[in-house]
Amino acid sequence: MGVPEKLAERMSMAEQHAYLRARFSRRNMIRGGAVTLGAVAGGAFVPGATAHAAVPAQRAAAPAEKVDGALVAPFGRHLAYGTDPRTEMTVSWQVPVAVKKPYIRIGAHPWDLSRKIEAEVRALHTPAGVGASGDHTQYYLHARLTHLRPGRTYYYGVGHDGFDPAAPHLAGTLGTFTTAPAHSEPFTFTAFGDEGVGYHGLANDALLLGQNPAFHLHAGDIAYADPAGAGKTGDTGFDSRIWDQFLAQTESVAKSVPWMVSYGNHDMEAWYSPNGYGGEEARWQLPENGPDKANLPGVYSFVHGNTAIISLDANDVSFEIPANLGISGGTQTTWLEAQLKKYRAAKGIDFIVVFFHHCAYCTSTAHSSEGGVRQEWVPLFDKYTVDLVINGHNHQYERTDVIKGNEVTKKLPIGGTAYPETEGVVYVTAGAAGRSLYAFTAPDSYEGHENDVESVSAFVNLKGGRQNETVAWSRVRYLDYSFLRVDVTPAAKGRTATLKVRGIAESGKEIDHFTVARRV
Repeated sequence: MGVPEKLAERMSMAEQHAYLRARFSRRNMIRGGAVTLGAVAGGAFVPGATAHAAVPAQRAAAPAEKVDGALVAPFGRHLAYGTDPRTEMTVSWQVPVAVKKPYIRIGAHPWDLSRKIEAEVRALHTPAGVGASGDHTQYYLHARLTHLRPGRTYYYGVGHDGFDPAAPHLAGTLGTFTTAPAHSEPFTFTAFGDEGVGYHGLANDALLLGQNPAFHLHAGDIAYADPAGAGKTGDTGFDSRIWDQFLAQTESVAKSVPWMVSYGNHDMEAWYSPNGYGGEEARWQLPENGPDKANLPGVYSFVHGNTAIISLDANDVSFEIPANLGISGGTQTTWLEAQLKKYRAAKGIDFIVVFFHHCAYCTSTAHSSEGGVRQEWVPLFDKYTVDLVINGHNHQYERTDVIKGNEVTKKLPIGGTAYPETEGVVYVTAGAAGRSLYAFTAPDSYEGHENDVESVSAFVNLKGGRQNETVAWSRVRYLDYSFLRVDVTPAAKGRTATLKVRGIAESGKEIDHFTVARRV
């Protein structure tokens, strides 16, 4: 990304950002036709009432030229919950060139899209020399919808001057979404990490649709526009246009299923902002309820039915890839404990699921386990009896036994049941969404092909470097493309609430299943 490799090795993400900004002059930015990041306007949808756009905070610079809007089709639609998934949703999309007056139409029926809400525009400029492309400006659009009704399916269409989704000949461009229910009821969600652009990511996306998930969790390393992923953004092929391909690839799912992301090491892009996440903030609109002043937009939480979901940014605690190590000054961990304490005490919340990128427990020969996660967060997972932890980073499927205090408290065979309130936490690495696969030191062991071993050789990344370890907690290992499906069932009278967790291969074959049960 324009920082010499030897120099980048000694620089934090903020230092790399400053270097790039000094090297690529403001004159080059202006020549590209847009500011780096600009917000035009936001809006809220109130059923049965008039929608009013929010006052814009700032406006993107006027592009040098515009094209006829009738010739420009939106693409890359993706949804995200707001802070309250029962009443809030953000619809995001992209256009290949600047358009006039972008908006969303929404209604309860496909033939009733009379409500029209102005969209927010975030123009992201990447000058020639910052990576593989020439001068390149991307236009991301966001419409924040509030005051929606719980458990309701809405129809929407996105457009701009010259492209009206309510027109009969554009009916095929409409999408739908469903808000979270007002009360607990059974639902399914899916998860994986490390997708990128390619055949295997596309194949997994196709399978996701068949699961009918309420939402999807992407545990970091989203598109791989930065292929190096070491927080050392040298001349390694960074290409912001990869995001265009990624959003087009995932649209088949993300246009109707909230696609909730956390950020990994490949998601730090030094050009756009000191923390590396300026590009992400242009492309995504996530819940804004994370730690104040932590500078980590991928840290947030939401509740769907009886389940609380927490997204963390493990770049903040990573010894292996320290470009953003300590960026929150400890505020993320403080916030995490407050969230865990709140959710564990909350009436109606049975389960807490935490997802983030770097693995707490994995035996991959590539990255293995992150000592910073074990040091900062695992004790909190134990203290507040977290029900499930989902990671990416290592490109394979691996599932642990039940762990507490860094030790196995219970072997969890395929088909087994874990009780976190008394036994401990189960950790799943689901990083085989699409990128090239890594390797294990031990043989594969999965459903229909079990090969239990007493111990596995691995390592953990510590502040002083790698430390070898021999572990007994690696229960399921599968070295091929896959994703995670979780079926959530609230407790019926006199019974327990359950998470039925399944690993599913790209072929559709089940490779693992186990249950997390909580007496309520």
